[in-house]
Amino acid sequence: MPRTAARPDVLVGTVFRGTWAVRTGLLTRAQLRSSAWRRLREDVYADAEQPDTHRLHARGACLVMPAGAALGGRTAAELHGLVDVAPVDLPVEVVLPPGVRWHPQPGLVVRTAPLDGDVVGRGPWLRWTSGVRTAVDLARREPPVEAVVLVDRLVHAGVAELTAVRAAAGALSRVRGSARARAAAAAADGLAESPQETRLRLLLRGGGLPEPVAQHRVEDAGRFVARVDFAWPERRLALEYDGLWHAEPGQFARDRQRLNALTAAGWRVLFVTAADLRRPDELVVRIRSALG
Repeated sequence: MPRTAARPDVLVGTVFRGTWAVRTGLLTRAQLRSSAWRRLREDVYADAEQPDTHRLHARGACLVMPAGAALGGRTAAELHGLVDVAPVDLPVEVVLPPGVRWHPQPGLVVRTAPLDGDVVGRGPWLRWTSGVRTAVDLARREPPVEAVVLVDRLVHAGVAELTAVRAAAGALSRVRGSARARAAAAAADGLAESPQETRLRLLLRGGGLPEPVAQHRVEDAGRFVARVDFAWPERRLALEYDGLWHAEPGQFARDRQRLNALTAAGWRVLFVTAADLRRPDELVVRIRSALG
């Protein structure tokens, strides 16, 4: 799209208040209503060439939320770099300090909680909760398994340290969800490379199976063979989650080479798919039999 007077360079790639753009003479009211701009909410617009994402709506929310507020929950997790945690239709979460009142527009969910020392800021207006605070808040409110998944993801991404998350969860007073947060922090290990790996690990634990070693490094005569998702080294049994990435070009051949190397080293490998996770009882029986 060519740069014209109706699309000034200063607004390209940005989120802005419509009243400000009109007051400063950057746009007329008619130009503001053109297809060059996407209306995110009342008086908040974005360059229409930007993808319509939750992150974009979060940036818009920052322009209208009260001073001292911050983005939290899944919105903060998205801003910390986690992908696919906040779809575009998920309401943007705003955390208000105690004593601050605000009546937000649709598309926002508001929570009130102290924020002292728990905020990451970028620039004069974009603010969201810190990694540890985000992990604890999500652990308090999400369903038990999903809470562990999200804590694992934040820890694995380097957004928060697991010891710090556990300490913060343990320091919670008797507030709603504090016991759930402590349980989720205790169950997380931060090693899973995908949400499904965390779900599989929790399924193994819930099925009463012996605790495996996560992300185990297999060696043969001092030579590195492979790193497997889960292992029972004394049984030379590996458990691998078989995700969609295995369908990438060339991956099939690499998987076969890796499997051959593990087999040559005396290891057995069980593969688990998403369909297996939907039949947890059958999966537990199969793994228990392999361990037998």
